[in-house]
Amino acid sequence: MDFVVRRAGVEDVDIVAPLFDAYRVFYKQRSDPGLAAAFVGDRLRRGESALFVAEDPDGEAVGFVQLYPAFSSTDAAPGPLWLLNDLYVVEERRRNGVGRALLERAERLARESGAVGLTLSTAVDNLRAQRLYEAMGYRRETVFFTYNLTFAKTEPAP
Repeated sequence: MDFVVRRAGVEDVDIVAPLFDAYRVFYKQRSDPGLAAAFVGDRLRRGESALFVAEDPDGEAVGFVQLYPAFSSTDAAPGPLWLLNDLYVVEERRRNGVGRALLERAERLARESGAVGLTLSTAVDNLRAQRLYEAMGYRRETVFFTYNLTFAKTEPAP
């Protein structure tokens, strides 16, 4: 393993933001490095997410995973249900265990926090990611449908 996975903090925004921007571009969003830095920085400053970064021996960030805590009303459990919202590995480092290591670190966080589980979604055509998730024990949801209500994007206040 020629990388290390560690928890990212506010001081790591500058190294995580380019990965987050690339992740958004992967999902057909317009590149906006400033938005990426602001979004990641806000989540970390407010303690709204847990973010882990994978770095190579030179300290270059090669991937990240970001999770948000939620709760399951039907389970009525005291522990969270972690939403694994973002997973990204730079193209040239894929298929080298980085994604798996990031997922393992996310699972460790969930277990240590007393979570009831992890949940995630991915693009229907992201077959590589689907194979990884299934190989790691994730199962495709067959009981519930997911619905979204999307609101028009508005410009942030000056």
